[in-house]
Amino acid sequence: MNIEFNSAEELYKRLNPALKSKVAELKRDGYGYLTEDDVWNYLKEIKWKNSRNLALNEMVSDIFSSDNSLIDAYFKNKLNRRTRRVYFENEQGE
Repeated sequence: MNIEFNSAEELYKRLNPALKSKVAELKRDGYGYLTEDDVWNYLKEIKWKNSRNLALNEMVSDIFSSDNSLIDAYFKNKLNRRTRRVYFENEQGE
């Protein structure tokens, strides 16, 4: 059975149970600040960046087999890219 998705959002919703399970594992391992979005973004930008036509079961396997410390490092790297300074009035950082 070949399942196709019309958008990344639709795929994200389909994978959400696996993402939630991975986040539960992350919380047990001390990474309580990571969310489903963080796991999704890590996989999308790092693991699946150059992949095409992945099967749903391959993506679920990638979610569960992803190294928790690598997801954490990815997340912290993203945070470090943000501008860290005091904002006044309506100024915003990246």
